Amino acid sequence: MARTVRPLTFTEVNKAKPKDKEYTLSDGQGLMLSIRPSGSKVWLFKYQKPYTKKRTNISFGNFPEIGIADARKLRLDALSLLAKEIDPREHKQQQTQGKLAELEHTFEKIAESWMVVKNSTVSEDYAKDIWRSFEIHVFPKLGKLPISRLTAIEAINTLKPIAAKGSLETVKRLCQRINEVMNFAVNTGVIHANPLNKIHAAFHAPKKQNMPTITPEELPKFMTTLSRASIKLTTRCLIEWQLHTMTRPQESSGAKWSEIDWDKQIWVVPEKRMKNRREHSIPLTPQMIELLDVMKPISAHREFIFPADRDPKKPTNSQTANAAIKRMGYQGKLVSHGLRAIASTTLNEQGFNPDIIEAALSHVDSNEVRRAYNRTDYLEQRRPIMCWWSEYISKASSGSFSLTHKHLRVVGGS
Repeated sequence: MARTVRPLTFTEVNKAKPKDKEYTLSDGQGLMLSIRPSGSKVWLFKYQKPYTKKRTNISFGNFPEIGIADARKLRLDALSLLAKEIDPREHKQQQTQGKLAELEHTFEKIAESWMVVKNSTVSEDYAKDIWRSFEIHVFPKLGKLPISRLTAIEAINTLKPIAAKGSLETVKRLCQRINEVMNFAVNTGVIHANPLNKIHAAFHAPKKQNMPTITPEELPKFMTTLSRASIKLTTRCLIEWQLHTMTRPQESSGAKWSEIDWDKQIWVVPEKRMKNRREHSIPLTPQMIELLDVMKPISAHREFIFPADRDPKKPTNSQTANAAIKRMGYQGKLVSHGLRAIASTTLNEQGFNPDIIEAALSHVDSNEVRRAYNRTDYLEQRRPIMCWWSEYISKASSGSFSLTHKHLRVVGGS
């Protein structure tokens, strides 16, 4: 018959004095109080490990911080675990590790890990834009929160002030980016589910607006306005370069002399500067080469073809062309990115092969199967199209002072 142990009383526990050696007072069912020579009193629970039956113990904490009732509650919890063949010590360690991991897995920390992967799929400038949007709008309120505790209402309340300002496009992008981080956390095992996947429904959808652009018929007037505009020579060259090459603003403004292959007559934009993270080769036309000739005295000794005015060691800001076009009277009518749309519209109207036009614009086919099989960049097929487009621009410039119009080579501006 098992020996019955009389439960400890508060007086016994409170008056227990230290001795030269550690000794224990038993409360029964494995719970005992260890009185150390230092005077500390520690609650211990002695038990047999499941399966191995090896004897061991676990500490419940010190008296009086952990009172008798608390210690008995912890004993009951431990006995309940043992009944399920769960080791109380291992269970406690797992809980501690889980809490530490929870504190370490903040939204900002997970976003940093996600960004490492995201960097491989987007351009450097776009990656910077994503991270900057988090720093401004998300991290101040959500960055330090454990991602496992993040709720939809917290995310929505963070974005409400932005929506109140009418910046619905910003809210839409932030909802998408926040959810990419949350889905990354799910896929890497940090959390089990994403509670934020519907937060966009809490906001009005932004009205879809097409990129402001002009029709091909309006190009001659634009070229005339450009030729007479009081803008810097580098900016004029940049606008015409972007128009001829059909590239995006950031791709054009960041062009480097080292990217020009004079022997093959191509401009090779590295994948890190492309939106779709794929290297893009652009056939050089005579008009493009003329633009490069104009820029040689200005920047051939530097890294960037279109250097910044204040710091020539850096490229011209990608918004410089936009600002110049706005000052030319095209605010709300045309943006620098819309120059690509003019080329696309014109070439499609002329009946050129749509696949080759899309390749010239460095678009990625939305059809995954089609994209998997169609890996060519149509470089040689694009040469005649690029030459046709440059000639079209030159004809549109007839009578103006275009930098690439051979018979009226007047550069103007300062």
